[in-house]
Amino acid sequence: MATQATAYALANPLTALLDKPPADFRRADFLKVIEQKRLERITFHYTALDGKLKELKVPVADARQAELILAEGERVDGSSLFKGMVDAALSDLYVVPVYRTAFLNPFDEGSLDFICRYLTKDGDIAPFTPDAILIRAVEAFRKATGFDLHAMGELEFYLLSPVDSPLYPHPKSSGYHGSAPYIKSGAILNEMARHITRITGAVKYAHCENGVIDSVRSDEPEIAGKRAEQLEVEYLPRPAEEMADSLVLGRWIIRNTAYRHGCVATFTPKIEEGVAGSGLHIHLDLLRNGRSVLADAAGELTEDARKLIGGLCEYADSLTAFGNTVSSAYLRLVPNQEAPTRICWSNLNRSALIRVPLGWTGLQNLARRVNSQERTDLADPSGGRQTVELRSPDGSAVLHLLLAGIAMAADWAFRERPSLFHENLPLQLSDKLYVRGNIFADKALLDRLPVLPASCVASSQILLKKRELYERDGIFPPSVIDYVARLLQAENDETMNKTLAGLPADDRLHKIRRIMHKDLHRH
Repeated sequence: MATQATAYALANPLTALLDKPPADFRRADFLKVIEQKRLERITFHYTALDGKLKELKVPVADARQAELILAEGERVDGSSLFKGMVDAALSDLYVVPVYRTAFLNPFDEGSLDFICRYLTKDGDIAPFTPDAILIRAVEAFRKATGFDLHAMGELEFYLLSPVDSPLYPHPKSSGYHGSAPYIKSGAILNEMARHITRITGAVKYAHCENGVIDSVRSDEPEIAGKRAEQLEVEYLPRPAEEMADSLVLGRWIIRNTAYRHGCVATFTPKIEEGVAGSGLHIHLDLLRNGRSVLADAAGELTEDARKLIGGLCEYADSLTAFGNTVSSAYLRLVPNQEAPTRICWSNLNRSALIRVPLGWTGLQNLARRVNSQERTDLADPSGGRQTVELRSPDGSAVLHLLLAGIAMAADWAFRERPSLFHENLPLQLSDKLYVRGNIFADKALLDRLPVLPASCVASSQILLKKRELYERDGIFPPSVIDYVARLLQAENDETMNKTLAGLPADDRLHKIRRIMHKDLHRH
């Protein structure tokens, strides 16, 4: 008899086949699926330093071979996957499948796929890989505080397609929650959301975002002349280490779906001046015994929530090293574009770096207020859906390192203790950096708020200055901090804004487009 979860069309097909949740998947289950569905291969996926999903395809000829690869994993060249960090003389790593991540590949009907972890020659988790750093950071936070850190991400991106019809044109930069026939990409977005849901089970919703461009102007033939519509897939909260894998998978699915439709999907932070950039906002929740602790019964933020916010404020400028990794990121982080430039927080306020959105706190069964015929209350209301949203990251984010840094910020917030010389520093920061209203409309307020870096080079300098915030307790290896700093410095954009300001209008626009479009598929 099928479980309740498998009754839904978008349930994980493996859950339906095996009649068990992913957490209970075993090797014997996969051998059964391979035989039943006559699958031809097992595909391993793993995230490298560039933040993209890599893959290894293993053809399966017999049960013994399948069992061996599922039990022991395979070898890969770590010096290629982690170029500049792993010496070629000591480069072999094992990639070993995480069984709960198994899925049937929607782009390859003959494949059973897995997310893998990297192991060293001694069978230990490789310490320098982004997923291992995130796991260490989350475990350290959980051990120190007793809290589980959950996260959810908003994948914003542009879908670029050939202009095939002039009918129902859509005004520039007014696509928010637009619908057909004005928005042309609804069917493709449905397909993207379907695949991500069936694989991760973690999609909250999908919709059209603000940006719409009738014809993109670019020197890049891949996108020149294409129609661009900005879309978003927002996730449901999951443990932070799972969310990183799910977001990387989401970017892979979105790109593959676009490609199958003859379109291009790009997560680059900025695609056109004066048009909305693509962020990757991260929402956070803290749970104890499965219940959120961010808001009390009256809907007020708790002290724990304010500590978390204080930790994010302390780490905010250096987190850009992982969340804003290309020059065009700093063309998005400009005033009055619903993108932050100052370190502050507020309720519901999209001009702030950290936003506390509506969270159903103190409310339940809202549908009864607009449906008088409904007599039944929800048996178990949400149990707390309040989140805290960090709005600086964008599509160039190295997701595992970004979430690891956020976990370190949360850990710092709860380890800081009052002393004879100061009160609790995270709470002090939270109190000091709370704002009301549009901060860009209040120059005096704006001038007193700490600033985010304005370039990759500036971000690298802050990261190196604050590296102890990440290296403490052995969470981030020094080699990873050095590597990230070198990549940021290679952007050589310290004088970008000054240079752009000094150019004639046409030259400036051409230069800006070159900066924006050079990283269409960086991460």
